[in-house]
Amino acid sequence: MTRLTRDRIAEQDRYLLIRQTQYRIAADVVTAALSRFDEVEAIALFGSVARPLWREVPRFSEFRRTQVKVWHECKDMDLAVWLSRLDRLQQLNRARNISSQGIFIMHGFGVANHEVDVFLLQPQTNRYLGRLCNFAQCPKGKRECEVPGCGREAFLRQHENFEFWSNALDRCVMLYRRGEGIIRRAAELPAQDQELQDAARSSPSHNSDASSPARRTTL
Repeated sequence: MTRLTRDRIAEQDRYLLIRQTQYRIAADVVTAALSRFDEVEAIALFGSVARPLWREVPRFSEFRRTQVKVWHECKDMDLAVWLSRLDRLQQLNRARNISSQGIFIMHGFGVANHEVDVFLLQPQTNRYLGRLCNFAQCPKGKRECEVPGCGREAFLRQHENFEFWSNALDRCVMLYRRGEGIIRRAAELPAQDQELQDAARSSPSHNSDASSPARRTTL
């Protein structure tokens, strides 16, 4: 059995913090793409990518055996998007997918389109409408498409037994608001260690490994 060393723990901590920073950079790229649509009233980042991480025993067996805690693992990023209409969701999906693909070219690390979770909300009320589907057609003929209400509006995805919690946006970070433009950049949010943000932008060795599995407010 391989012994879990301090260096291995530090390596895992570093990876998890860097991955959060990369998701924050990706959030800015996707926000810029979606904000070009007139129906997008506002965009906010929420969930673990938007706030300081906490320590927990991870899913990896080498850590679970010894109950060693490391930083929380961000597996995707959550964007809340307030929309005034739903007739161009296919175009929004395409913009999300193209911008996600371009992140590697621009920044040297990968974020897949399914890692960019877009929650669609009604302005003024914050009523949850569904999520932006990441399939190229609607319906796609997948099991996911059989959920009641899924695709009632093309590319508006529903998840079985999913409930959008009323407090989900309590600690969100507003990135864009129509009439004001980009009001904050996720990449500039405070990190546990500012040096790690710099490392995420400049370290080819970490950037090239980032896409692999980890060892891994009402408007």
